[in-house]
Amino acid sequence: MESMSIENAGEDSVRIFFGPAIEGLSSCLEGRGPVFLVYDSNVGMHADKVKACVPVVSALALDVSETAKTIRTVMDICSWLLEKGADRNAILLAVGGGILTDMAGFAAAIYKRGIRVSYVPTTLLAQVDASVGGKTGVNFYGYKNMLGVIRQPDFTYICREVLETLPYEHILEGAAEMIKTFIIKDNGNYRKAVGLFSGMRSGHMDLQSGPEARVLSELVREAVAVKAEIVSEDQFESGARRKLNLGHTFAHAIEWCDHGISHGQAVSIGMVCAARLSEAEGICSKGLADRIRSDLEACGLRTDMPFPASVLADAMDKDKKAENGKINFVLIKEIGTVQIVPLTSGSVVESFERI
Repeated sequence: MESMSIENAGEDSVRIFFGPAIEGLSSCLEGRGPVFLVYDSNVGMHADKVKACVPVVSALALDVSETAKTIRTVMDICSWLLEKGADRNAILLAVGGGILTDMAGFAAAIYKRGIRVSYVPTTLLAQVDASVGGKTGVNFYGYKNMLGVIRQPDFTYICREVLETLPYEHILEGAAEMIKTFIIKDNGNYRKAVGLFSGMRSGHMDLQSGPEARVLSELVREAVAVKAEIVSEDQFESGARRKLNLGHTFAHAIEWCDHGISHGQAVSIGMVCAARLSEAEGICSKGLADRIRSDLEACGLRTDMPFPASVLADAMDKDKKAENGKINFVLIKEIGTVQIVPLTSGSVVESFERI
């Protein structure tokens, strides 16, 4: 089975496994301890396959949504673990998208001061972003991921099979995060990803039997490799890992102002905003923002700013990345190269008023 590692400073490295089908999960869990399964009720068919190949002590289905991403749900997971007798040798296996893995990871971090957790991400977004790198958390008073910890999973199992039945609007959520990753570090994959997703949008591609399935699998591995390399260098986001927040300061503020917008679409808008700000700050050449906007729109992603920057300023000031009155914005020099620039929300508003 193909795998790669995140080098976890001071601890064992974290393995990320890649397999074609859920059944491959059994070898990953062999001899690792009693398994407690928590899963998104929307992916019951995948959970059933897990239960068919892995001895599960108990299983908990959750109705997962952004509004349910709260400390209350994390407490529900902990209560279930306690009720079912999970001890510190247990492993919590989370099967679902990024919201589910974020909450399960947080619950595992605090239950009995820490038990192991492993992920089977069932969305493209979770495969290329949420399940990799150890970030966990929940929303708090409407602000994204305000409570949480960085704690690496025991392993992540990325399975091609689970993507085959996803509707394109769900694929799009992960497309935004994948394209973001290749703006940070390209290696030729940015254009390949845009070509794949724009072709899928036109209905000319088949993720079940067509060559596009192989291309998508390759791009998933490439995106995970980029993130694994960055996280290995900076696990706790004190330096290089901040680059992975490209577009997210704007995105989280947009999500705070409009609870109806999806995370992937908000990230797409956020990347265009970051590119516009990069031009205004003289970081990149004119025209880059229009190129990125055009590419994202070709994939079916949103790029229109739904609010004036002044409306987003308060939410940006409360962003986790705010320090000493400034926010660490990730700005784009060119496709494949970004840099972190501390700016006040006021100066950002002024820049957008000039654009």
